[in-house]
Amino acid sequence: MIFRIDLKIFIFLILFYFTRQIGIYSIIMLFAIIHECGHLLAGIVLNMKVKRLTLMPMGLSVEFALKTEDYNEKILKANKIEIKRLVVAIAGPLVNLLIMFIVILIGKDTAFNMVIIYSNLLIALFNLLPIYPLDGGRILKSILSLLCNKQKANIYMNKISNIILFIITFVFSLLIYYYKNIGIVLITIYLWYIVLKENRIYNMKLRIHKLIMNKNSEYNAWKR
Repeated sequence: MIFRIDLKIFIFLILFYFTRQIGIYSIIMLFAIIHECGHLLAGIVLNMKVKRLTLMPMGLSVEFALKTEDYNEKILKANKIEIKRLVVAIAGPLVNLLIMFIVILIGKDTAFNMVIIYSNLLIALFNLLPIYPLDGGRILKSILSLLCNKQKANIYMNKISNIILFIITFVFSLLIYYYKNIGIVLITIYLWYIVLKENRIYNMKLRIHKLIMNKNSEYNAWKR
C-alpha cells in the first residue's frame, strides 16, 4: 500500500490560517477523514485490497486494486466490480449521516454538538453531489453502468457533471458575493479542478475509443 500527501493541502492550510478559519477547516478535515474510513472499511469487508491512500485538501482519498474475477462476473449490463464500487461509494456519506443522527439522538443542544451535526451534514451533502469523482457521481455512474453499460455511463456522467458544475458555480457565486467566505471560493475552485481533470481523462478515453473503432473499420475493409 502506498501513502502520499497532496501538496495542495498546504495551500488550503495557509489560506484558512490567515483568514482565521483554520479551526473550522480542521473539524471538517477530521470528519472528512472519518468519511473516507467508511469507504475503506466497506472495501475491506468486500475483500478489496487497498492500493493507495492520499491525504488531500478535502480529506483522505482511498484507491483500491481491482480483481480480474470481479470483471468476469456479469451483473446486468456491467459486472460485479460496479456493485462493489456502488457499496463503497455509499459507505462514506452513510458514516457522516450516522454520526450526525447519533449526536442528534444524544439530545444535548450544545454549540459543539451543533458543529458536529452541521460539519457531517455538509460533508455528506457535498460528497453526494452528482459530480464525478465525488461519491454522488460514483454512485450515479455505477447505477448507469449497470442499467446502460459502461460506455454510455461515461458519456452521461460527463454531461451531468459539467451541467451540475455550472449550476453550483452560479449558486456559489451568489453565496460568495453575499458572505465573502474564502471557504466557498476554495470549494468552487476544487470542484472545477476535479471536473476539468476528469474531462481530460474522458476526452482521452474517447479519442482512444475512436482510434480503435477506426482501426477495426480499416481492418474489416481490408479483409473484404
